[in-house]
Amino acid sequence: MARPAPVDVPAFAAKQLELLAAELQSEIAQTAETVGGHTPAALQRAGVALINLVVGGRRTGMGGRTVLTLEGDAATASSDELPEHGLRTGDVVLVAEQPGGSAKKREMRDLEKRGVHGVVTRVRRTALEVAVDDDKSENSEENVDTLLQQSSGNGRVWLLKLADEVTHKRMATVMRQLQSMPEANYTPLMRVLFGLSSPGLSGDTQKDEKDEKDVEWVDPSLNDSQKDAVRFALRSPEVALIHGPPGTGKTHTLVELILQFVRRDLRVLVCGPSNISVDNLVERLATHAVPMVRLGHPARLLPSVLGHALDVLTQTSAAGAIVRDVRADMDARQADLKKPKQKGGPANKTARRAIYGELRDLRREYRERERRCLRELVGGSKVVLATLHGAGGSQLRFSSDGGGQAQFDVVVIDEASQALEAQCWVPLLSARKVVLAGDHLQLPPTVKASKAATKATAKAKTAKGKAGKAKTKDDSKEDEVDSLPVDTLSLKSPSTTLEYTLFDRLLDLHGSAIKRMLTTQYRMHERIMRFPSDTLYEGKLVAADSVAARLLREIKYGADTEAGTPAATVADIDETREPLVFIDTQGGEFPEMVEDVSEGEMTKGKLLGDSKCNAMEALLVRQHVRTLVRDGGLRAADIAVVTPYNAQLALLSGPLKAEFPGIELGSVDGFQGREKEAVVVSLVRSNTAGEVGFLAEKRRLNVAMTRPKRSLTVIGDSETVKRGSAFLKSWMEFLEENADLRYPDASAVVAES
Repeated sequence: MARPAPVDVPAFAAKQLELLAAELQSEIAQTAETVGGHTPAALQRAGVALINLVVGGRRTGMGGRTVLTLEGDAATASSDELPEHGLRTGDVVLVAEQPGGSAKKREMRDLEKRGVHGVVTRVRRTALEVAVDDDKSENSEENVDTLLQQSSGNGRVWLLKLADEVTHKRMATVMRQLQSMPEANYTPLMRVLFGLSSPGLSGDTQKDEKDEKDVEWVDPSLNDSQKDAVRFALRSPEVALIHGPPGTGKTHTLVELILQFVRRDLRVLVCGPSNISVDNLVERLATHAVPMVRLGHPARLLPSVLGHALDVLTQTSAAGAIVRDVRADMDARQADLKKPKQKGGPANKTARRAIYGELRDLRREYRERERRCLRELVGGSKVVLATLHGAGGSQLRFSSDGGGQAQFDVVVIDEASQALEAQCWVPLLSARKVVLAGDHLQLPPTVKASKAATKATAKAKTAKGKAGKAKTKDDSKEDEVDSLPVDTLSLKSPSTTLEYTLFDRLLDLHGSAIKRMLTTQYRMHERIMRFPSDTLYEGKLVAADSVAARLLREIKYGADTEAGTPAATVADIDETREPLVFIDTQGGEFPEMVEDVSEGEMTKGKLLGDSKCNAMEALLVRQHVRTLVRDGGLRAADIAVVTPYNAQLALLSGPLKAEFPGIELGSVDGFQGREKEAVVVSLVRSNTAGEVGFLAEKRRLNVAMTRPKRSLTVIGDSETVKRGSAFLKSWMEFLEENADLRYPDASAVVAES
């Protein structure tokens, strides 16, 4: 197949700007529509809000930011635990006085103005912590005080997830730079990444081969494919791709590579699309005492990496003692706000405003003293780690000699196949070399604007059908559009979608010569691994000896004195001795249905995108989990239930969590990158038309089937599923031949439930 032509850089940047603008508008419109068009209770059911909260505490966190602890209101909650929700650490949120169920749009906007914007810093079962973002919240201290008074007066607050505009602005800025840059200013790396030059070869082949053989491994236990990938990335002059299928030790490989770069006295910028992807690398690198610093809002970082965070390191420098004094003054003034008048608290509104002013001044001084340490800390680190958009922040600009972007010898981007290309360019403009690591055969980045376009297309097709056109197979997907991954569109027109990643584009542009694949996987039983390996990874995956034959029945639990549980061994039953189980619901007794959209639930159905669910299949899931836990002795915390459909997740969540505390539930998309000892996959689709919608996307199925270590149970209707695509047909046939095959009796399932 002919390689794509070189990219016209200004045209590329212009198109990216157009797509990014549409994406931002889509997010803002979706947020506005969500807040203005639905009740707080409906937003909570959809997982984007939490209601009936009280402010349980207030303290000064990292960077001098105010941190609020939000808990459920004991007067309205049936337990201490918060309701099921989709809020995660790092989410941008609004905390405000809770509106009434019939509040009008204008009233909602007024309540928002009196609220505070912030970032979720910690998520627990009983509470969330939110760091207030002073740059986004006008009169933030005063608004926080108002929320505290609201809570103490038996009033309630609520929390709503918002769109994050900062990332979009940084991507747009770098695209405008590319658009206006004269070709004479293109770096050698840029020319390769846009196909204007071919990837270079090493200058001295013999010397490079000798260097490869003489690599002194930090971790000699790396397997051959991992070592080959490291050698290749060290040797490549401009670009190297490391393809890491599920469980193949991609992070392990990147840590070795980064350490090898440091040994060669190279300065490395390590990035990823999410904070968790970066923090995982920080944790692994920390054991090697490498000079490094983690950039980013401390509210978004894992507690285990805060010791390497810039905000923390600034306090341990020469000016650290003074910084701590300023922080102590801030805490003292915050405490004064809590005191009642008779115990030294502010006597009136004027006194309170004076304290707010003092806090603003103290925060300004605090930040100024922190900045003085920045140049020394960042400039003196061999390894700097940040999210992709975080690499465009002021911290790197301030650390460079000329105030521009800091220079690095190598940029390493983890999870590159889940990052928008525009995100990747934030750290790449001044880079000399890049290493991209990821798996383009798993799910790409989520893009909302294209989903809206897909929805409009589906509606147009439906209208055509009503006008007398024959209904095609594609038309049957109109009920999937709210969840449809737009990667299906990228296959048709990659240059016009944000889902077409830099990783994808470089593979198309330069071919497999710039890529090395990791081939030994350390997660799955060999039988679980076999189908994705044969169909997606050219049959090259090999299960390591330590995992190839391991089963649930071999698990031995130690005693947990804190939890009061004795040592135990998982029982030897059918469900624990079989690594692959297929519960085939063919026959029509386990039909799918659309989320209930009766008058009382209309909003919920709309928010879930008319998502599919399958109540009978949900009973099968509970039955199987019950057998694993009660008869098999497997701990619920070692089990995950995943499904492609949010409505099925909502149907399963309450009953399963109530019966099996500790079990994990999630959408397939949300479970990417995770693993569990046992995974139950609920496919949901069962209909006479053979319609499977977005279940036909093989990358989504790849994620679903590669999460388990010892046990994968698939529950679904083979008659429906195998009609969806050639890939689905081959998967169903594989399960029929290789899994422990079971045909449930619907009446028995109902009776046992």
